[in-house]
Amino acid sequence: MNPPSLLTLLLSCCALSLAAVGGANSIVPELHRHVVELNHWMSGSEFAALYAIASTSPGPNVLVVTLIGWQLAGYPGALVATLGICGPSSLLAYGLSRVWDRFAHSPWRTAILRTLMPLTIGLILGSGTLLTRAAAQDWRGVALAGLAAAVYWRGRFNPLWVLGGGAVVGLLGGF
Repeated sequence: MNPPSLLTLLLSCCALSLAAVGGANSIVPELHRHVVELNHWMSGSEFAALYAIASTSPGPNVLVVTLIGWQLAGYPGALVATLGICGPSSLLAYGLSRVWDRFAHSPWRTAILRTLMPLTIGLILGSGTLLTRAAAQDWRGVALAGLAAAVYWRGRFNPLWVLGGGAVVGLLGGF
C-alpha cells in the first residue's frame, strides 16, 4: 500500500466534499472506491474498521475521513483530510444559504428539496450495503449485519450496544 501525498489527500477529500449530499454517510461508497479500490491505500476490512470506530464515536459522521487521513499520513493526514472534506462543502453551504432564504416560497426550492431527499436516502443505503460487503466474509456476517441494523432501527439502542452485541455473536459463532 502506497500512502498518498498530503496534497493528493487534500484534493481527494475536497472533491468528495462537494458530493456529500446529506452528509458524510452519503459518500461512503465513493470514499471506499477511492481509498480501497482505485488507489489501494488500505484494505476493505481496514476501511470498515475505521468506519465502525467513527460511527460509535461521539461527533459528526465525517470523523471517518479524519480517521482515514490519520491512518494514511498520521496527524498531518488527519488535519488535511478533515479540512478537505469540511472546507469546500462548508463554503458552498454558506454561499447557498444566503440565496436559499430569498426563495423560501419558490416552487424551485420545493422541487430541489423533494429531489435531494430520495437521493440522500439512496446514497446512505448504498453506504450500508458497501460496508456490509466489506466487513462480512460469508452469509452469516451479512445476516448478522442485517440483524444489527434491524435491532438498531427498531430498538433505538445506542450503537455501542448493537456493535458490542454483534461482536459477541460473531465471536461465539466463530466468524
